[in-house]
Amino acid sequence: MSQVIQQQIGNVALVVENYDDAIEFYTQKLQFKLVEDTDLGDGKRWVQVSLPNSNGTNLLLAQASTDEQRHAVGNQTGGRVFLFLQTNDFWRDYKLMKDNGVTFNEEPREEAYGTVVVFQDLYGNKWDLLQLNNA
Repeated sequence: MSQVIQQQIGNVALVVENYDDAIEFYTQKLQFKLVEDTDLGDGKRWVQVSLPNSNGTNLLLAQASTDEQRHAVGNQTGGRVFLFLQTNDFWRDYKLMKDNGVTFNEEPREEAYGTVVVFQDLYGNKWDLLQLNNA
């Protein structure tokens, strides 16, 4: 009998300029929860944030420490949308984010798969806020 493989993505690393600024943005503007903030010494921290009712995948906020990493801040995917924030209530979350000063790159639009809008995090990484038609 073969063993059932159970895997999941636990963390997605996001290179940031400053731990505290990133924590403030994600917890205050996007309503993420601070999961962990552990001092690792030498200016490094293990910082994880997650959405309420998350499936276990966290963002690992990694402060840039080299020129190469600093160059990637805000452009981790070469200008493409990096992450997709799925919701069960697009208009509730869109309004909350807009009220919290989140920058949107466009007006919300209806696509064959659902309602979507592109927004930016504090460094300019592009995200989709998305409600799928079956949600």
